[in-house]
Formats: sequence, structure tokens, C-alpha cells
Amino acid sequence: MAVLVLQNPHLAQLNWQTWSNVFSTHEIQNHSVWRIQVADDFALTTEQNQWLAQHQVDTAVLPDIPFSDLGLIISDMDSTLITIECIDEIAAGNGLKDQVSAITERSMAGELDFASSLRERVALLKGLPETELAHVYDHVLQLTPGAETLIAACKQHGVKFMLVSGGFTYFTKRLKTQLGLDYAYANELEIIDGKLTGKLTGRMIDAQAKADLLQQHANELNIPLSRTLAMGDGANDIPMIQAAGFGVAFHAKPKTRSMADMCIDFGGLDAVYHCFKPA
Repeated sequence: MAVLVLQNPHLAQLNWQTWSNVFSTHEIQNHSVWRIQVADDFALTTEQNQWLAQHQVDTAVLPDIPFSDLGLIISDMDSTLITIECIDEIAAGNGLKDQVSAITERSMAGELDFASSLRERVALLKGLPETELAHVYDHVLQLTPGAETLIAACKQHGVKFMLVSGGFTYFTKRLKTQLGLDYAYANELEIIDGKLTGKLTGRMIDAQAKADLLQQHANELNIPLSRTLAMGDGANDIPMIQAAGFGVAFHAKPKTRSMADMCIDFGGLDAVYHCFKPA
């Protein structure tokens, strides 16, 4: 059997009369998460999806398994684990945030090649002091609501958590330490004499690298891909979202949403945890 998961803080206040052929509200308690047993081939109609989106209800149809059955979660950083795009905020230090943000938006929508657009944006950071990175981390960066709940659940149930980002190691390393993550990968900014050179150094973490790291760690941990979950918002997350057993588009661009098994459009990262049966 599969399960239809509905999430919204005010589910009980919505009018569900037209859903009587799917479930009876008399059987559901007044919670922000409803789990309804459905057939394996169940699918929501276009009209139902539109109604749910209109009322800001996150939905998922997936196997009715406990969260503890997962072995590995792999997450994007910018606009997924955290609320900002770090490179855009760094660029604010030299007055180029709008210019860099425009390139970022097109790249995440899949309109530009990720690697070349990243190099173009990094070049615009040339000459900025390294202290600008510290300013962004200490004063601008914020965790996405529900992030700490999801990570705590991973630790409680023995699910490994890997942060993999097309952003920068300056931020992923600090988040790994702050949150106690198992793994973290990102691109490294070249810094000489305390200033950004406008170049990257080392391996490029792009869309394929994200998918490769998922496969690599699943193999090393002896975890089948069916027990992995990948989540992100941009086009460069699509290969890992497609490779994982569960692919989650989180507040994502349309191209990414179309490739995911489930979409979280309104809730926080705790909604990912609540998609699964409580252990």
C-alpha cells in the first residue's frame, strides 16, 4: 500500500467535502499532517492538485515506510538547507548582488550551464576580502525552518546526512561543524593574502558531481539507492534527485519540480521528515 501525505497547519479548517471518494475526514485527527492509505497506483487529479496548491497544502504519494528505513539523505545547501544564495550575498560586498543574482536565477532555472555561470559569478568577486565570507555566515545566513528538526531525526534514527553544494566550502564546512553533519562537499574559492582571486580551486561540484557523490557514499555505506533521499531546488540538483530512491524538490524551480518524486512548496524541511511514517 501507498500513503497520501497532506501537510498544512490548518488542514482541519479546510472544506474537504469533495474528497469523500478519497477519504473520510471523520477518520482523521486534528493534526497538521494527514496520512491516508491509498492504492499503489493512486494519483491525484489535476483539479485536486490545483485545489491543494490553492490552499497551500503540501502533498506526497509514496510507500508507507518509516523514516528510519532511509539510510542516507543528500541535501543541497543554498535555498534548501539555508534560506539564502551565498554567492549573491557575497557579491553584495562589492555592489554586484543584483547582477550576480540574475545569473544565479537563470542557472538554477536550467537556462545556463552551471559550471560556466559559476565561474562567471566567481570572477565578479575578485578583490573582495575574506572577511566578507565571515560577514555572510555570521550575519546573513539563516537555516531553513525545519532544518534542525530534520537533522535531529536523522541522528535519532541513524540516517546519514550529506550536504553537497555548488556553493562554497567556506560555508559547508562551518555548517557541517555547527549541525554535526556526516559529510559536506562544495566548491573552494581561491583566497590569496586574505582576498578572493575570482577563481575556484580543486574539483568542481556540479550537477553530475552531486549525483556521483550520492552513488559513491551509498556504495561505501552499503545502502541501496532505494533507501536514499536527495533534495534540492535548482536544475543542478536534478541528476541526484533522479538517482535517489526519493527525490524531493524543495521550494524548487519548475524544471526541478517536474523531475522529483515529491515537492515541498509551502512547508519547511521538517515536512520531509513528516512524509514518512513515524518510527
